[in-house]
Amino acid sequence: MKLRYLGKSGLQVSVVGLGCNNFGGRTDLEGTRAVVHKALDLGITLFDTADTYGDRGKSETFLGQILGERRKEIVLATKFGMVMDDAGIKRGGSRRYIMAAVEDSLRRLKTDWIDLYQMHRHDPFTPIEETLRALDDLIRQGKVRYIGNSNFTGWQAVEAEWTARSCGLNPFICCQNEYSLVMRDIDKELVPAIAKYGLGLLPFFPLAGGMLTGKYKRSAPMPKGARLTNTKRLADKYLTDENWPIVERLESFCAERHHTLLELAFSWLAARPGVASVIAGATKPEQLQQNVVAADWALTPAELAEIDKLTAKGPVATGAA
Repeated sequence: MKLRYLGKSGLQVSVVGLGCNNFGGRTDLEGTRAVVHKALDLGITLFDTADTYGDRGKSETFLGQILGERRKEIVLATKFGMVMDDAGIKRGGSRRYIMAAVEDSLRRLKTDWIDLYQMHRHDPFTPIEETLRALDDLIRQGKVRYIGNSNFTGWQAVEAEWTARSCGLNPFICCQNEYSLVMRDIDKELVPAIAKYGLGLLPFFPLAGGMLTGKYKRSAPMPKGARLTNTKRLADKYLTDENWPIVERLESFCAERHHTLLELAFSWLAARPGVASVIAGATKPEQLQQNVVAADWALTPAELAEIDKLTAKGPVATGAA
């Protein structure tokens, strides 16, 4: 497994990371154990979870129960900021909440430190300086090694960067956002900001809910038991009239080169500027094996340029078909 530095920091992570959002939800304890052990065997070092995953805490709890001494072998990343109670009080980026949330995560994970603590989404009600000062204190206390953000826009990432610089605080070293061949919205503002300030990029949902696995066809029945078959919210998001032509063009691109759409989805992300690790969830060990192998396609500059044309949306896409 190849390792890359995360942004300008000295933290190294595996090119393919394990998204732990299924643990405690779609995957029970023993299923989670099988996936975690397989990830360790494959050399995956970045384990990305959040306090909300697994019905508010189960994902972290499962990891804490399973990792044991092997926790020292990985980069353990978790997040805070999403709603953690029915009343909507436990949430956000205030100092008061962060100091309580980190202790809860440390307890569930059964660890003394978190390698990467990420703000799950921007808090419009709390000044970013307050959030960064609280996180800076956690770094100084040794409870957190590095900090990052997730689901930030370009301007929000830049504001956080300049606030940290102006106040002499530890900055976010990375951004975690949705990014895939059919979801390229961050190209417009966030990706240039990442390049400008040397931030690392951790893309999640690399397969667009499964649309980029190749198992969904516009003219064929939906596969039984598949995520997009069973989850209307995701199907409405990804299986659109705008995305289908893109996927079909990409499938032809792959077929001409004797590769799969899955391989293209991972390898394209791995080739994008700033990407340190591609975060992919798994409910079965064999999925991890496929993900790791999929990232090995070395795309040429000419192929990357062609992919840009094939994934363009709107009138340009029609002309590129």
